[in-house]
Amino acid sequence: MTEAAGDSVSRRTRGLDRAFEILEFLRVKRQPMRPNEIAAEIGAPRSSVYELVNLLLSHGMLDYQGGDGRVFLGRRLYFLGTAYAEQFDLMRECDRMLVRLAEETRETAQMCLLEGRKYTVAMMREGVRPFRISSNVGELVSVAWTASGRLLVSHLTDQQIIDLIPPEDFVLPNGRRMDPSEFISQVRQADRDGFFTFNSEVENFTHCFAVPVRQADGACIATLCLVTPREDGLRNRTGYLESLLSAANEISDKLGYQQIRDRSTARIG
Repeated sequence: MTEAAGDSVSRRTRGLDRAFEILEFLRVKRQPMRPNEIAAEIGAPRSSVYELVNLLLSHGMLDYQGGDGRVFLGRRLYFLGTAYAEQFDLMRECDRMLVRLAEETRETAQMCLLEGRKYTVAMMREGVRPFRISSNVGELVSVAWTASGRLLVSHLTDQQIIDLIPPEDFVLPNGRRMDPSEFISQVRQADRDGFFTFNSEVENFTHCFAVPVRQADGACIATLCLVTPREDGLRNRTGYLESLLSAANEISDKLGYQQIRDRSTARIG
């Protein structure tokens, strides 16, 4: 009897894991797909995927979209997301700071996070300049390609960083393979400085700024960023960093992080 109950719990757990895998897969793909296509992409039995898709449809977690039996993330997820945003102060505070940064600098401001083994832009506010730079919110990008990546992994050991980032992600958009030791050296320097800036590896005409948002134990749980035209970013480097650090420090304070204020300001000039 106990063994049968254990098997039932195990099956439910596997089904729940698979349901989350389907939702995450559609989030990353960002397009409606047929259940058989989903099954092929995630390597799951078609019968299981069809059963779970029907269950998710019945609960509003998926909706039919695009015809031909294609499904995509459902409206109920939107309401779950809004309830989450109302209660999670970090997201609300970061959104407020992004508005302020975009107004102060006239540049595109972003809040970025780790998503599994990748980097993603979680929130964005475009600047008011005629020439605008934007990113796809939620798109997964190699950690090693980004300014934020140097800060988001700074709480990890060298080996943990190597284990986290897939080897192929050290191949930069221009085809050059970055040695992991070079990346780790930049991570440690960014952690000491309290910021990281560089000419983007993804867009060759932009300059990126990233500063950490730290929780009480000092770990970087998010970054505030500016993505600017290269010449403007280099010309306004000091002012942009001061704006970013001020905003990030306010959020970090509210999360209980006590920091040494002159550590970063001593190096941004």
